[in-house]
Amino acid sequence: MNYKWTSKSINDTLRLAENIESEKFSNMVICLDGELGSGKTVFVKGFANALGIEETITSPTFNIIKEYSQGELPLYHMDVYRLDSNDLSIDFEEYFNKGGVTIIEWSEIIKDFLPEERLDIKFKMINENTRVLILQPHGEKYEAVVEAVL
Repeated sequence: MNYKWTSKSINDTLRLAENIESEKFSNMVICLDGELGSGKTVFVKGFANALGIEETITSPTFNIIKEYSQGELPLYHMDVYRLDSNDLSIDFEEYFNKGGVTIIEWSEIIKDFLPEERLDIKFKMINENTRVLILQPHGEKYEAVVEAVL
């Protein structure tokens, strides 16, 4: 089942991320997709802040993965935008099972490597401030998270 949620500001997106963080669990995987500037990194900033990470969150476009360990749980922030679909040198599954939370921007690029159970969030830009987010939980744990926050 898909859930639709409308963000009318950056603060709305930050609040949604903070609410989802409040339902976090070990080995949680969140997949973010949407066009450039649609709010994916804003979501990660809100989630990281709620985890207690004080480091500045930026999109790891050129690094592919940034690891943050100073929060309640480790955060593995991936941006696979520049990843060549033939470059499979990253062991994604290792991150999915390291006991932290993995958030992946542009996850559709690596869809064949994503775990079966996860939370997909698609960002659709309506105008300069408004975004429609489509949340699609895969698995009972993720269904419970979405039900708790929406």
